[in-house]
Amino acid sequence: MEVTTMRHVDRWLGTPACAILTLVRKLTDPFRRAPVDKPRRILIVKLAEQGATVLAYSALRRAVEAVGRENVFVAVFAENRFILDLLHVIPPENVITLRTTGLFRVILDALGAIRRLHREGIDSAIDFEFFAHASVILAYLSGASRRVGFHSFAGEGAYRGDLLTHRLVYNAQLHATEVFRILVEALFLPSKRLPVLDLGPLDEELPPQLEPTAEELREVQDIAKQLLGRQEMPPLILLNANTGDLLPLRRWPTERYVELARRLLERYPEVAIGLTGSPDEAAGAQRVAEAVDSDRCVSFGGHTTLHQLLVLYCLSEVMITNDSGPAHYSNLTPIDVVTLFGPETPAAFGSRSPRSHIFWAGIACSPCVNAFNDRWSPCTDNVCMQKISVDEVFEGVCQVYEKRQGSAVGQD
Repeated sequence: MEVTTMRHVDRWLGTPACAILTLVRKLTDPFRRAPVDKPRRILIVKLAEQGATVLAYSALRRAVEAVGRENVFVAVFAENRFILDLLHVIPPENVITLRTTGLFRVILDALGAIRRLHREGIDSAIDFEFFAHASVILAYLSGASRRVGFHSFAGEGAYRGDLLTHRLVYNAQLHATEVFRILVEALFLPSKRLPVLDLGPLDEELPPQLEPTAEELREVQDIAKQLLGRQEMPPLILLNANTGDLLPLRRWPTERYVELARRLLERYPEVAIGLTGSPDEAAGAQRVAEAVDSDRCVSFGGHTTLHQLLVLYCLSEVMITNDSGPAHYSNLTPIDVVTLFGPETPAAFGSRSPRSHIFWAGIACSPCVNAFNDRWSPCTDNVCMQKISVDEVFEGVCQVYEKRQGSAVGQD
């Protein structure tokens, strides 16, 4: 099921479902057991976005520290579990997946997940999806007597009924890493105290770095050398042109990636350029590589698994990407990442890695996409991305690449 379809289903079916379940809650609450005094078995609902899962690492670790690794469960769409497994925060068997190959399949898997959550004795649930309907419904139906999430107190977000016991106000000024941590911290507070949260600065724990094996490195090096027609692996600069339709407003104009690639190849004769992308983006990435028209520019789209892509990051110098999943999960590797922001703000979603370099025009109408509007915008002309020039990105990438090369020379 496409992302756009899933959002429509979540909105048009989720809203009445939340209203009906709210009525059910009001009628049945007097007969239910009181919320547990102390959380023991926690469900975290984080269905979508692997990049956001990286940002949630510190929050996941806090939950594990509180109740033990074996007592934390995460519900996730099947295609988004890879990064969660890579983080090694919870046991693989505690990851509950829902397939998205069709509406019937999603519903069937959700019913199976609910049955399992009841068998597991889940007593607490945290909704990491901000204002989605499906996630709060799953949290409510999980059997958890303590349920934490964001509530629309004054119409500031999507209506999700009244299904939470611990209702919070979403603060758009906070970074997503802090937002996830606050959701976990709120679980251990009395519900009557909320939505007031007098918490001070929260420590952030950075996710672990990927350590590929020698065999994994050789395997990806062979793929790169075969695509480039080389016997040796050259220094690689990656471009994630993001040619898919997930959120077109985030896209930097394709012709600018082409121009940037040509200028980098001209400036650095030793460098090769690699286009990356999901299998769905492989054709688009190949078109960009062909437009660059150089035997030192190839597309890796469709040639690697996601794990191999992360290994490729370990073998590369710099990646240029828009605000998307790769901007976050590439930070599990040593690569430097140049991220181009437009319709969303880096203040909330920018990577906090020391190897992160951000460009954002910051025009008056940006950010226009946020949790309050279900990441929908009336904009059809992403001037915020077009304002980011090839000149400034080129200069930024050159500085990063040359600094890395200087460090490498110094280490030698």
